[in-house]
Amino acid sequence: MKKWNLTHNSHKIISEINITPLTDVMLVLLVIFMVTTPLLVMESFKIKLPKAVTADTETGKGINISITPEKIIYLNNKIVELERLFDILKAELTIVSEKTVIIKADKDIPHGMVVKVLDTAKQAGAEKLSIATEPEK
Repeated sequence: MKKWNLTHNSHKIISEINITPLTDVMLVLLVIFMVTTPLLVMESFKIKLPKAVTADTETGKGINISITPEKIIYLNNKIVELERLFDILKAELTIVSEKTVIIKADKDIPHGMVVKVLDTAKQAGAEKLSIATEPEK
């Protein structure tokens, strides 16, 4: 017959926390945030593009300049002051191979501001300028 020793450690209680489920949950949350963050950035400002019957979809890629109704200028989704637009745009155009600039201006923006941005883009070295519109139904 076997005697049990009460001081024997074979039935020791494990007091460590298993972090595997916690790690799984954190990785799932990380993936969710990585997927939804670009969508939130794109929705951070609303632009109502002007409508045109002859609106074509732009197939090429280029540098996007957006102008909100509050006259805030975004260069590839980053806020840029009009005074610094030339320098930043010139630096961006030296990096990219296709020197196309797409202007996405709200329909309520004054014409003079859009012309100023177009002129700045041309002076910075843009070879092709495009104004984004929505197709009229």
